[in-house]
Amino acid sequence: MSPLTPCLVGAAQLTIREQPGPEPLDLWESVSRRAADEARLPLDLLDSVQIVYSDSWQYDAPVDRLADRLGAAPKHRAYSRVSGTAPQLLIGAAAERIAGGELEAALVVGAEALATRRAYRQAGESVRWSHPADPKPPYGWERPPHPAELAHELFFPVHTYAIMETARRAARGMSIFQEMGDRGRLMSPMTEVAAANPYAWRRTPRTPEELAADTRFVGWPYTKGTVAIMEVDQAAAVVLVSTRLADRLGIPQSQRTYLRGWAYAEDTWEVAARPELGASTAIAKAAEAATQRAGLGLEDMHALDVYSCFAIAIRQACDATGIDQNDPRGLTVTGGLPYAGGPASNYVLHSTATMAGLLRDGGHGLVTGVGMHLTKHTYAIWSSEPGGTLGSAAPVHVAEPVPIADLYEGPASVAGYTVAHSRDGEPEKAILVLDLPDGRRAHAQVRQADLIADAESRELVGQQVTITTNGTINTAIW
Repeated sequence: MSPLTPCLVGAAQLTIREQPGPEPLDLWESVSRRAADEARLPLDLLDSVQIVYSDSWQYDAPVDRLADRLGAAPKHRAYSRVSGTAPQLLIGAAAERIAGGELEAALVVGAEALATRRAYRQAGESVRWSHPADPKPPYGWERPPHPAELAHELFFPVHTYAIMETARRAARGMSIFQEMGDRGRLMSPMTEVAAANPYAWRRTPRTPEELAADTRFVGWPYTKGTVAIMEVDQAAAVVLVSTRLADRLGIPQSQRTYLRGWAYAEDTWEVAARPELGASTAIAKAAEAATQRAGLGLEDMHALDVYSCFAIAIRQACDATGIDQNDPRGLTVTGGLPYAGGPASNYVLHSTATMAGLLRDGGHGLVTGVGMHLTKHTYAIWSSEPGGTLGSAAPVHVAEPVPIADLYEGPASVAGYTVAHSRDGEPEKAILVLDLPDGRRAHAQVRQADLIADAESRELVGQQVTITTNGTINTAIW
């Protein structure tokens, strides 16, 4: 084994249950110090500090502020973009730099304080945290939504993922109630894992029947109890070092976890542009590349953590990789984003930290990540044994996008849909993705109460509709 082989030697997580809690900078510092202490790493040896984008607060110079707090002077500094794949991209980049001899020790950290922000908001107070960016930078996504998506108010994941869910449901020949029941059976075991996880946000076990009976819809057919909970106060950090430095620090072999192989792939950015709304071709590519680089198959994994912001993310992963939804290994080591917590872009740092702890007893584990609207995918294989190759972070693009018509009038058929609900649970509008006769796709809204009720009462995918436009948005009737 090369003395430059990177290994994860320190991990820490933090959950704050009383609000208002600390600001993100305080959380970054606290969890970073804990991870470094576990790694026996003096903070002045850090030559890389990387932070996952925080939705909670925009600092003027986030990495510099944290480095100053830690008393570190890293030569490599990075702050990610918005994405559930960001933690793995940062970890992968750090591992590659260590393997290339550019770095010896890297910290990757992230935190959200969205529960505290909610507490301030409910109290009618404004957040006054330190070092605000002035001017405030634009939101950290890599590219904004398609103009047609913005016009039709299709930009929240709870709606885009629900549209993909209905498309898959129809393609599988499942009824509305069959899908809800299956979702309850899929996610109930996750609640059991979360109940045993001291860092989980929700620690109450739920039966499949309880989850299936939930009628508090947020983006129909999704209910509040089966989707990622973002308003949490949570932080996580990991420390990676070269084997040479690990030896020098006297870190025992049992504390070293190795990134055996990982990969990144993208589906089309616009949901409506996907050839199959309910399936992913990119996931299979990412899984195949990661396992080849690791020299291990998915059947060799002792533990799994499949990204679980919404049920469709789990289902697409299982469809694409052949993992059974009832795999006896379980699909999460944390409890998943709806129960362990979904701290914006930072969940994969928590699942990686948890997996690293489990693998100290030996074995191999898979950690997956999802970004944007099931657009971006990371697959990472961790192991107690060194080996494999790190590969490249260059994205794998798959599938030719379907053209999108901004405005359209005429006949169409429903390819996927959702009903947006207000905060008090009332249905507001249906949002549709449509197949057009010429092979393109389009979006439409429906605001008539009787049609919205109809959409929630039966399968609308495949329904023939008539589209009209007011020059800004399309409207559907049937």
